[in-house]
Amino acid sequence: MADNLLYFTELLSMPVVDLKGRRIGRVKDAAMVPLVHASRIDRLLVGGADAWLAIRFDQVHAISLAKGIELSDEVLVPYHDDEYLLRIARDLLDQQIIDVTGRKVVRVNDITMAIQHDGVRDTLNVLEVDIGVRSILRRVFQGVLPPAWIRRLQRAIPPSSISWEFANVVEPDPLRRLRLNISYTKLEQMHPADLADIVEELGPAEREAIFETIDSEAAADALSEVENPKMQASILESLEPEKAADIVEEMAPDEAADLLSELEEETSEEILEEMDSAPKTEVRELLEFREDTAGGMMNTEYVSLHDAATVTDALSAFRGNEDLLENLNTLFLVDAEERLSASIPLARLFIAAGNAPLKELASDTLIQVTVDEKQDRVTELFDKYNLLTLPVVDEDGKLAGVITADDVISVLRQK
Repeated sequence: MADNLLYFTELLSMPVVDLKGRRIGRVKDAAMVPLVHASRIDRLLVGGADAWLAIRFDQVHAISLAKGIELSDEVLVPYHDDEYLLRIARDLLDQQIIDVTGRKVVRVNDITMAIQHDGVRDTLNVLEVDIGVRSILRRVFQGVLPPAWIRRLQRAIPPSSISWEFANVVEPDPLRRLRLNISYTKLEQMHPADLADIVEELGPAEREAIFETIDSEAAADALSEVENPKMQASILESLEPEKAADIVEEMAPDEAADLLSELEEETSEEILEEMDSAPKTEVRELLEFREDTAGGMMNTEYVSLHDAATVTDALSAFRGNEDLLENLNTLFLVDAEERLSASIPLARLFIAAGNAPLKELASDTLIQVTVDEKQDRVTELFDKYNLLTLPVVDEDGKLAGVITADDVISVLRQK
């Protein structure tokens, strides 16, 4: 253990002495002001004879286990709660925070700080959040054994901690979140499935705080990965209709329709009213189909071309639909009346000349279903023909949407 490291459990109850070496109280808590500095302990809160006192970082001369907190300035003021303060004991200890690198929710047992000397004074900077057995041992023996003994006892135990840089505090209150300068931008950079796992471990207020704050696209991706439909609905219901609409617009239309169908009709309608015209129309159309039919399973995001199109036309169409390419494996041909005429496996385009007609690359058998086909029949077709994509047509044979293997997997998982 480096001599310049100090645990918060050691800081608690540490004596504070004035310029003459007289004790004026013991440390009861410590606080940061994140808007001013991301990791520096800005205040020490000291319990005196009658009330708590607040000691600014620049009033401290030296910090050590042997002598405690030695002051360089005795003009102290009574402590008054400040919404810009993030207090260690009150706001962090025993609280759940998010470990961004480990992609999990953890409970804070202790805080590791560094004592740094700038030539004038000692300051404390938060280095790590401690979550392992070591930190539990320190909590158990805090105030029972001398700190030096506890340090010797913990040497045999491997440390388990998270760098403060990668620890994300979750604050439900929007105003306090702003005052504490808490950002969830690191969560936006996580894989949606990992973020969904984290969200599922949090309480309702914390889930709302995250979805209320993060980018709508990241929120939509994460919400799609939440496995429990009731939790999905609960998250959406907790948000203002405008924010909920922004998130729903970023979702695939079929997923959006499935989610809105889980809500109370009044809530669903409020969200739809806030959506832009094009996605709202798509979602409304999908909501008309029963959930256990092909229409209720299908997605309206696909690429279709007229049946006289060439490979070059297809490549041009892809350039206009870049957001679909990640999950695209088939494109479709329609006739002059928009009736489905062929399906083209995407891989065949890569071995064809640019002027080759697409219909020459079509699958030998066109497998399709109508919008009212039963869900069980759809899953049978995917299994029988090893399909990745199944086109869905309306009563006139016009292409209405597509069902993907992912859609079928989701259905089977819910069963």
